[in-house]
Amino acid sequence: MNRLPLALALLILVLTPALAARASEPAAAVRVTFDRDGITSSQAWGVADKATGRRVTAGDPVRVASISKLVTTIGVLRLVEAGKLDLDADAGDLLGFPLRNPAFPNVPVTLRMLLSHRSSLTDAAGYWQTPLGGQVRDILDDPRAWDGEHAPGSWFRYTNLNFPLVAQIMERATGERFDELMQRLVLQPLGIEGCFNWATCNDAAVARAVVIYDGDGKPNKDDLHGARPACAVTEATDGSCDLSQWRPGDNGALFSPQGGLRISANGLARIGRMLLNDGELDGVRLLSPASVQAMATPLWQFAPGKGLTYEEDTGDVGDGFFCRYGMAAQTLATPVEGCRDDPFGDGIARVGHSGSAYGLESGLWLDRDGGNGVAWFLTGMPGDRLGGCSAFSAAEEALAHGGDPMTASACKGSAASPTD
Repeated sequence: MNRLPLALALLILVLTPALAARASEPAAAVRVTFDRDGITSSQAWGVADKATGRRVTAGDPVRVASISKLVTTIGVLRLVEAGKLDLDADAGDLLGFPLRNPAFPNVPVTLRMLLSHRSSLTDAAGYWQTPLGGQVRDILDDPRAWDGEHAPGSWFRYTNLNFPLVAQIMERATGERFDELMQRLVLQPLGIEGCFNWATCNDAAVARAVVIYDGDGKPNKDDLHGARPACAVTEATDGSCDLSQWRPGDNGALFSPQGGLRISANGLARIGRMLLNDGELDGVRLLSPASVQAMATPLWQFAPGKGLTYEEDTGDVGDGFFCRYGMAAQTLATPVEGCRDDPFGDGIARVGHSGSAYGLESGLWLDRDGGNGVAWFLTGMPGDRLGGCSAFSAAEEALAHGGDPMTASACKGSAASPTD
């Protein structure tokens, strides 16, 4: 048997982490910091589109993945304040059909439970594949859609399927299509050019789309070549894309409320500033202070036997990522054994949401007491969050610390201010 010389073997051992880091170097990264009054810094690295060499900017829209849930919830709370929805009503009454876990038929699932991932639903039966003209309700007939071991309200399981149901509830309460409703409730009042699944974005925004590359550098989402996609939703089973088939409350997955928001880092900063200002931005009152507080207050905190600290739907199963969660609002730096939810490394309980899908990682994090925040995203990332001292990736930790994510090293650690 041939054996490598000892010196060569040692060299390979030393270089392997560096080579792995280079293989997962982001294609693009953007970091914007802000306070209650405005943006305080803006940085961008890499390209939005490798084919054209177009450099990424803080004004380019990108699919921010699960930060979409936080923005969707802002829309929900606006409807609650308007008296159109009740957070603690039986979600089945709001949907127009029964929503009960077959193993716990006498326990109602509420809208608040859906928003906080305590509904006892799972993603094992799917959630986004429902085509135009189909009904998300059909997924609920699959036994895999339900956790048969834990009653609604008793267990945290991060589940994307919750949010198509939330979108259906919003549509049924208003009669409006979810993506258009979110324009009216959130994006337009805040002066944000954004959209869920491109249909309501203008042509200029579409032309600036950030291509999401996977960890191997291949286009994985929004490789639009400057043109609007032929169909903004999952096509009908016959391949057609006639949005007149939409019916309120049938298919809340169509416009991806769980992850399909296209928004720039600058736009995320406006969301963050509104929340830092207790629901108001530039003289526009979007939410009451009480609603902002209710959104941010954890409804679940990790303890053994109380829930899962990772997302089952992705390959990213590092324990300790989710440890405190409110209504689509994650709280970081949980001082509990087993929690690894502090990419900043300073123990501050920031509130916001993360995102991870198709090779993108993102975050919107607010230090409400300090009055500042940061928004970031990276593309070209591997499926798992790798290399960090926390459950976040080394590249995200570099952004949290104000460093260069393109040269991030594994687990350096830092306590630098997020507003450097």
